[in-house]
Amino acid sequence: MPAPDLAAAERARQRQSRLTKPPGSLGVLEEVAVKLAALQGTPLPRSRPASALLFASDHAVTRHGVSPYPPAVTGAMVENFLRGGAASSVLCRHLGVPLRVVDVGVMRPLSPPAVEGVSFRRDPVADEPGGDLRVEDAMSEATFQRALAAGAAEVDALPDEVRLVVLGEMGIGNTTVAAAVAALLLGREAEEVVGRGTGVDEAGLARKVEVVRDAVRRLRGASPEHAVRSAGGRDIAALMGAAGRAIERRKAVLVDGFIVSVAMLALERMAPGAREWMLFAHRSAEAGHRHVLESLGARPLLELGLRLGEGSGALTALPLVDAACALHAGMATFEEAGVPDKGRG
Repeated sequence: MPAPDLAAAERARQRQSRLTKPPGSLGVLEEVAVKLAALQGTPLPRSRPASALLFASDHAVTRHGVSPYPPAVTGAMVENFLRGGAASSVLCRHLGVPLRVVDVGVMRPLSPPAVEGVSFRRDPVADEPGGDLRVEDAMSEATFQRALAAGAAEVDALPDEVRLVVLGEMGIGNTTVAAAVAALLLGREAEEVVGRGTGVDEAGLARKVEVVRDAVRRLRGASPEHAVRSAGGRDIAALMGAAGRAIERRKAVLVDGFIVSVAMLALERMAPGAREWMLFAHRSAEAGHRHVLESLGARPLLELGLRLGEGSGALTALPLVDAACALHAGMATFEEAGVPDKGRG
């Protein structure tokens, strides 16, 4: 992982101290600007251009009734993204952010994009079988590596000028998958990390807990890579690959909710220092998200009870990142405005 530019961060911090406001009065927005300065190597960072990458995959664990929605919803929702009708599609259109949807494991034919600003690719890893994490490994080693590469390839295709990569996912059953990976990485029990996902009832929640408990029992003590390969999914692996390549290219990563955060936790465990390149958009309503954020030492920008996924929370937070950069670059200093600073009369 490349190191942030501490000298640029210090210059940004000094600029903040000279802007026409009391020190620290813009709170976290000041911290965001200074952090981006370190990541971009300039005292005047930018949040744009930004680009959104969304990785979609089915999950065999749905056979255990862990979601109130059938697996076919994953493919149907991907087509909804492409037609512009999903929440993330609307937010990307509103914010002027291109949306790239990548199929890494959807087991049904998908339509090409139908609206401007949305593009689609089906990666060959989508054709490889996935296992039921409760009783078998979710991915072979080869599939895991190809899913990582699928994510990295999408970042490689981004223009050099992209400053911020927004990550999202879509996959019925993937809160169960993420909970299993989180339990293994954090050493926590299933009950501590399993949430209601797409809205399971009490019986469905009990099934999710039992499935995750079985996976943890089978894989306890696994390395981070083994945990993701055996209990994760191709979407989580692709998110890791995309974030890792973004960091290598010195692009900041705007992290969505529970599922993306679990992928980022796994990446940090496998590549220490990755965490420094991440901005955490929000804390979701999923039970395990708090534990993941705490483990990463993350302070999310928002807490709105969101639990949709799809990158929607990250896109909702993007205007705050925009505001942080705009204020940092556009506000006058005390000297420029002719305003007396404290201690100077």
